[in-house]
Amino acid sequence: MKHLFIGAALAATIATGAATGARADETVTLARFFGACEDAGTDTTTTVGEACIIQSIINAASAQIPGVTVKTLPTDWGNYYDHIKAMFAAGDPPDVFVIHRSALAEYGKLGALADLTDDLAGVGIDVNDFTDKAIKAASYNGRMIAMPMDFHANLFHVNMDIMKEAGLVKDGKPILPSSPEELLAQAQQVKERTGKDYLAADFAQFPIGVRLVEALLWQQNSNIFTADGTATIDTPEARNAIHAITQLFDTGLANPKLNYADSQQAFLNGDAAILVNGDWVVGDFTDQATKPDVALKNYYVATFPQLFQSPATWADNHTWAIPASLKANDPEKYQAALKVLKFIYDHDIDWARTGHMAVRKSVLESDAYAALPHRTEYAGTTAIAHDTPASPSYNAIQDVLNREFQAIWLTGKPVDQALADAQGEVQDILDR
Repeated sequence: MKHLFIGAALAATIATGAATGARADETVTLARFFGACEDAGTDTTTTVGEACIIQSIINAASAQIPGVTVKTLPTDWGNYYDHIKAMFAAGDPPDVFVIHRSALAEYGKLGALADLTDDLAGVGIDVNDFTDKAIKAASYNGRMIAMPMDFHANLFHVNMDIMKEAGLVKDGKPILPSSPEELLAQAQQVKERTGKDYLAADFAQFPIGVRLVEALLWQQNSNIFTADGTATIDTPEARNAIHAITQLFDTGLANPKLNYADSQQAFLNGDAAILVNGDWVVGDFTDQATKPDVALKNYYVATFPQLFQSPATWADNHTWAIPASLKANDPEKYQAALKVLKFIYDHDIDWARTGHMAVRKSVLESDAYAALPHRTEYAGTTAIAHDTPASPSYNAIQDVLNREFQAIWLTGKPVDQALADAQGEVQDILDR
């Protein structure tokens, strides 16, 4: 049932039920990923890392919103959307749940999410304070069906001690490559002078490698499919993008077998000069670099480098949604859910401590935001963020690409065959 809703069950969830009478207290179920944090507490200003920061915000919401208790339903990131779809199909979706912009169209097409456009102001959420890109990210057919929480993107996380030893630091900043050829040359220089790998990333588990290839496609003014539903994967640009990565594997300068946790540990252990990962680890790595038992000491965060014609990096948004069934069937709990969104909105600066970029203009312009660690180092990321066309099938497409790209660097599948197979399968998905 992966990547498919049971349409009839979902429609029944939206249509059935009757408005309830007024209740003294409301328990709002909230589904999220980001990892577990059992001792987050309610202090939203001191927690560290995605899991603990978001849980402290949720805990504080439960403690501080009068008449509302928030029950967290944490779910593993890798299985999150399958769980959400199963809950919808069973007629019992969470009252509030986090959803990526890239996944929003799938739910929007089915009418599964409440239209929040005219309801946010009533609980004190100023839509005009969101950036235009954030509003677009949370909208479907011109209506807001979610509340934006952040903007996030892939970055180069840099161990400056390794780069300095390799002779790749100038004026206090890392010297990053500007072409695939320079990428290989710098990787060789790091290995020769330090014995370390140049680059680490999750190439064996989650679709970090897909996002890397996508970025290098966008840098060549290409994409994986077009707005009219044509797959564009079996292309010279895709071969260029994949070669830029596999040349590091083929020469032993990067390890394609690292999963998400292992790639992060390799970077923290000082085994790799650069980690490709999102901005969500900035706060945690900043904290880790202060610990005596962590090899990473001199940490820098760089905007994803331009290797081809145009600057670009993968980006997405986290947003919060409420099921359409809740708005239709339970007005009191719907209002309680909106109050939870308002609380998250009020704590945008706390969430930004993860490393995620804020989506509220007032926060972006604040001194508190400017003072966050490393923020100026990757400030240019917003200007180079790219994406695929909005598609209800994006998650299914991403799974195909992840499987085929991993087949290239983990099993030696010929690039031409992998791209041809991906092209055919993605086109079949787009044609459905």
